Amino acid sequence: MSMATDYTHRPVLLDEVVAALGIRPDGVYVDATFGRGGHTQAIMERLGAQGRLIAIDKDPQAVQTAQARWGNDSRFVVQQGAFAMLEQWVVAQGVAGKVSGVLLDLGVSSPQLDDSARGFSFLRDGPLDMRMDPTQGESAAAWLARATERDIADVLHHYGEERHAKRIARAIVSARQESPIDTTGQLAKIVATAHPAWEVDKHPATRAFQAIRIYINGELEELEAALPQALRVLMPGGRLAVISFHSLEDRLVKRFMRDAARGGDFPPGLPVTADAFHPQLRVMGKAQRASAAELAANPRARSAVLRVAEKA
Repeated sequence: MSMATDYTHRPVLLDEVVAALGIRPDGVYVDATFGRGGHTQAIMERLGAQGRLIAIDKDPQAVQTAQARWGNDSRFVVQQGAFAMLEQWVVAQGVAGKVSGVLLDLGVSSPQLDDSARGFSFLRDGPLDMRMDPTQGESAAAWLARATERDIADVLHHYGEERHAKRIARAIVSARQESPIDTTGQLAKIVATAHPAWEVDKHPATRAFQAIRIYINGELEELEAALPQALRVLMPGGRLAVISFHSLEDRLVKRFMRDAARGGDFPPGLPVTADAFHPQLRVMGKAQRASAAELAANPRARSAVLRVAEKA
């Protein structure tokens, strides 16, 4: 992929994110999911000489892209690794408590989906990998080769909300006894054959691939770890913006923001003023979704939900 195509790609909910973060020229921002750099580009364009941006991504290719594009810009630094380590990196940069905005754009990036060699897509046949960082941990193929039928069913049910998890898990275990499941095409076919009720406009393997990817990358655990860190590194009035792509992520984000906005957990009936609750966040408006115009240009935006909160 050429560098030129990296920056013609328009990330999901870009205008909404820019408005939500209220970017100040001298602000410090954390793009904790660099991806293809579209959100970073928009932030960097609005920063002055005193502004700073810390980018984070697990994917070595994303980090390479970031270095090539902004490696010589003193306002910019990129870290390779999980966004669950964002507080550690913000502290290392000496800006803890001084961050004006944190952005989390969750899930898999367009380049990861479009590159068949990464094994994220059931639409493109390639090695069944699914790791955001291919140098770390266990691939999807390796896990599926050793997991029990029950473990596979649990992952499909819990992370994919797949109603037919048991039936699909049984089919996977049966198929791997015939030959190893090494490619995305093999897995997609096994799932499609085992799936009794396909959803309209949805590939039958959608939920299974989502579930395995989330499990392999520890995505929900990482999100749970990152949200309180984001709150701690923000300055008062700093903004947290999170884009989710499925209900599991969105529920986590919604609950975190709601609980932090409510503050202390006092016993019911205790005469306590609102101030005593010490709310840590203010939820900014309702959840936002992509406009009809954006959906027409980018169908992948259809499941995107943006939630924004401001540190009290």
